[in-house]
Amino acid sequence: MKLTYLAFFAVVVSAGSVCGQSAPAVADSNKSSTPSATLTKEERDRAVDYLKETQKEFLGAIKDLSDAQWKFKSAPDRWSIAEVAEHITVTEDMIWKMVSEKIMKSPAAPEKRAEAQGKDEIIFEKIPDRSRKAQAPEQLKPTGRWATQAELVKDYQTARGQEIAYMSETKEDLRNHFEEHPFLKTMDAYQWLIFNGAHNKRHNAQILEVKADPNFPKS
Repeated sequence: MKLTYLAFFAVVVSAGSVCGQSAPAVADSNKSSTPSATLTKEERDRAVDYLKETQKEFLGAIKDLSDAQWKFKSAPDRWSIAEVAEHITVTEDMIWKMVSEKIMKSPAAPEKRAEAQGKDEIIFEKIPDRSRKAQAPEQLKPTGRWATQAELVKDYQTARGQEIAYMSETKEDLRNHFEEHPFLKTMDAYQWLIFNGAHNKRHNAQILEVKADPNFPKS
């Protein structure tokens, strides 16, 4: 499963040029000749703010939808909001578990830090760009895993809440633990967590596209 879903992310990252979406203010953590073992305040604040921002966007976009709106498909081969939301939630949990149960339990590898430098900005700018589309692998495609919107939202908020709490409080060395990405190659744990926020933002835009369809139910 790992190779399949990472391959999907590789397609997303490599697709198209940066669109006009703005990224959070940059905290340049590469200027120091002696990198700190833990996150700077700027890095931590930027990530927490981004996770909170994309969570708020998502929950706002799906709030108070009727069943007809939740399940509306603009075409047979297009996802409904329910399906987009399921894909977001499945991916959210998968990345969080990969970070917490695998990446941060692997040995620290400070010699790889240089390989990950500069990739924060690629993640913030490239992942939300929907100018080029990508196909999700079978493991991340919606299959109706949640019976209700409320159940889906509960599980999404659980995973995102754990990520925000962890990013806010951890003293662990997120910048010295790594997992390979097929396109971006070496990414540290911090980058994988902001990747979750960027992936969320990408599909928040997809939800708005569904809602903008002229045939989207009025109620």
